[in-house]
Amino acid sequence: MRRANTTWLCILGTAFFLTAASVRADDWPQWLGPQRDGVWRETGILDKFPKGGPKQRWRMPVGGGYAGPAVADGRVYVADRVLAADAKDPDNPFLASNSDGEERLWCLDEIDGHVLWKKSYPCKYQISYSAGPRATPTVADGKVYFLGAMGNLHCYDAKSGNDIWAKDFVKDPAYKAPVPTWGFAAHPLVDGDKVICLVGGPGSVVVAFDKGAGAEKWRSLSMETEQIGYCPPMIYSAAGVRQLIIWTPEAVNGLDPETGKPYWSQAFKLTSNLSIPTPRLDGDKLFVTAFYNGSMMLQLTAEDGNPSAKLLWKGKGRGEMPKLTDTLHSIMCTPYIRDGCIYGVCSFGQLRCIKEEDGSRVWEDLRATGSVKEPTERWANAFLTPQGDRWFLFNEKGDLIIARLTPTGYEEIDRAHLLEPTNKAMGRSVVWSHPAYADKCIFVRNDKEIVCYSLAAD
Repeated sequence: MRRANTTWLCILGTAFFLTAASVRADDWPQWLGPQRDGVWRETGILDKFPKGGPKQRWRMPVGGGYAGPAVADGRVYVADRVLAADAKDPDNPFLASNSDGEERLWCLDEIDGHVLWKKSYPCKYQISYSAGPRATPTVADGKVYFLGAMGNLHCYDAKSGNDIWAKDFVKDPAYKAPVPTWGFAAHPLVDGDKVICLVGGPGSVVVAFDKGAGAEKWRSLSMETEQIGYCPPMIYSAAGVRQLIIWTPEAVNGLDPETGKPYWSQAFKLTSNLSIPTPRLDGDKLFVTAFYNGSMMLQLTAEDGNPSAKLLWKGKGRGEMPKLTDTLHSIMCTPYIRDGCIYGVCSFGQLRCIKEEDGSRVWEDLRATGSVKEPTERWANAFLTPQGDRWFLFNEKGDLIIARLTPTGYEEIDRAHLLEPTNKAMGRSVVWSHPAYADKCIFVRNDKEIVCYSLAAD
């Protein structure tokens, strides 16, 4: 009888292990998730929302900011800003601010949202669209790296919040970096023993710091203009070579991530310095898209181990207005390449599918960003996140959409309203913060709160 009970317990234990192993759980420790590609790979996620929308787990008050949250090891990291008592930002967010305040980094418990620790420091803003920080915190190896809108890079102990090291890109005499019009926004990239950032200044457009101590390991690239742009550094393996991709308002560049040595550079002069959306790699082809200038596709090659790039095609759009665009003119949305098609949001909120081979348009649809008749809202946006054979789209109106995007069109499955848009832009209310998807939940913030909803199938 004892042997039978033991056997039965073993069977139950094995069944539990197999069931648990079949359900994948992930953190979201940086910009675009664990692999920095924006794909949500967890399983056990709901197919449609329950009546009344997804179940709220918790909500926590925060201040202003565009920075999306990061989730790692049971903790949520989110950055914000609060104005000084007598300070005020312009009513028109497009105008440059000149306001005192504090930037803050919160560490919250993932289960219930209670505060584990908070760090803050004085930070005078002199930028346009001054709600708060832009860059998602990066969590790696027990540390969290936070880049503020005025170029303050901080490394904290991820568990305790203790200060480890800090840099000021603007005040540091080694850089004296000019502040971009819309602030420092390029999400830090951790690679091996380095944290790589867009900094600015002569010869230091991109800098690698020792991730443990903060010492500079290398610096690279100069520009004719002082504006470094806003595009996050990315590392891709292409043509058999590991390459650091740095896209500035002047060119797309491939560098050796270990030394900063430039491999190649493809000129791409941008209007208003708007290098923003994350470059995407498909095989050995690299795709970039800009608001005014449209899209460009490069073929990355390597002969005798020497990486290079050649132009495959470039959009011929004459501007950002809907009737002047041709390929994809994105302002915020990271595009995705799947099965020969590129999906992304264009200049006035048109969700578009274009052909990877030549950039020609397959279809466009306005429903995902909230328009239904014609594109009338400049910079209308939705963030696209593939999950299995469907997509989760979080739009600027605070709606979360489940949909399928295929070459045949946009198929909406379900939609739920998660939080109110509180930021003011172009005469309307928006939320322009990329959500985090982790542990079968969505974590999303506006300028007043961060909210966690369960997206689990059960």
